[in-house]
Order: sequence, then structure tokens, then C-alpha cells
Amino acid sequence: MPLPPPTAERTRMHVRSVHLHGYKRSDGCWDIEARLTDVKDHDYPLSSGLRRPGEAVHDMWMRVTIDHGMTILDAVACTDAMPYVDYCDRITPDYAQLVGLNLFHGFRTAVKTLFRSTRGCSHLSELAMFLPTAALQTFASEVLDNDDSGHKPYQLDRCHALESHSDAVRRYYPRWYRGQKPR
Repeated sequence: MPLPPPTAERTRMHVRSVHLHGYKRSDGCWDIEARLTDVKDHDYPLSSGLRRPGEAVHDMWMRVTIDHGMTILDAVACTDAMPYVDYCDRITPDYAQLVGLNLFHGFRTAVKTLFRSTRGCSHLSELAMFLPTAALQTFASEVLDNDDSGHKPYQLDRCHALESHSDAVRRYYPRWYRGQKPR
């Protein structure tokens, strides 16, 4: 269902695109690649120079290699378009600090701590925040969501619809349904 129509005339001023791709590697690991681009539909004057309509103001990439436990084994970032060439891109090597973090255990808090304020790029740090759910969706391609292995499906208790006490769990995962939520 699309959004309701806007209530006033408007002019688009900005387009941010975020794309994430998950790959299964031949060595048994996984790559999650993320890209963020910002473009304007009009001439955009910056102190560093004019950006023409459709010319990227930001074009940034990040890739993490993870194991089956969601631990980051390798991390790399690059910046192809930025407002301040030779300044913005100086921080990209610092994102190698993601190595060793686990996407499911304290990852977002660690990113906020490692790259807070001027210790990182706000755009790359924002892009990193998408990695856990992209990894989850990538792994979902490999695991039956109702596998009867005796292990609770990973998607349960990660969102309101799939809380152990929900009607959705009662319907689709009855083994894991925990009855009405205690008050």
C-alpha cells in the first residue's frame, strides 16, 4: 500500500539511496555490501564547488565479511563522491575497526561509540547501521523459517509481529508460542 497522496504541492530537493547486497562466498563466509548515494535535482552550490543535478554529493560504500556467527572478519569502506575531496575520505580506513564486532550483539552501540562525533563519517556510520538486518535477510535465504531443528527460529522475538506472545507466532510457529503476554 503506497503512502497517501501529499496534501500540498511539493518539489523534490534530495534523493538518498541505500542499497544492500548479501553474498554467500565460496569459502563459507558471507559478504554484506552497502552503498549510500545522495543527489540533488538542482544545482547545489557547496564551498568546495558546484554539484550539478544528478551528480552525487555522496557515494559511499562499505563491505563486511562475516562468519556464520555474524562476527565481522573483514571490513572495508570507500568514498567515491564527497563534498570535501581529500578530507571526507581520510576516515574510511578507520572502519576496519568493525573487525571483531558481532552484528547481532552490541553492534549498533559499538558503532556509535567507535565513530561518535568527529571520530567517523556520519554517512558511513549510518550505512553501517543497516548491516545487521541485511545480514539477517541474507542468512534467511539459507534457513527454513520453520525448521524443526529444536532451535528457536532466529526471527522470533526480534520485532513486534514475531514476539513469542503474538498471534502471528501462535499461527505460524505454534511450537514457540508462549501464550498471552503477562501484564
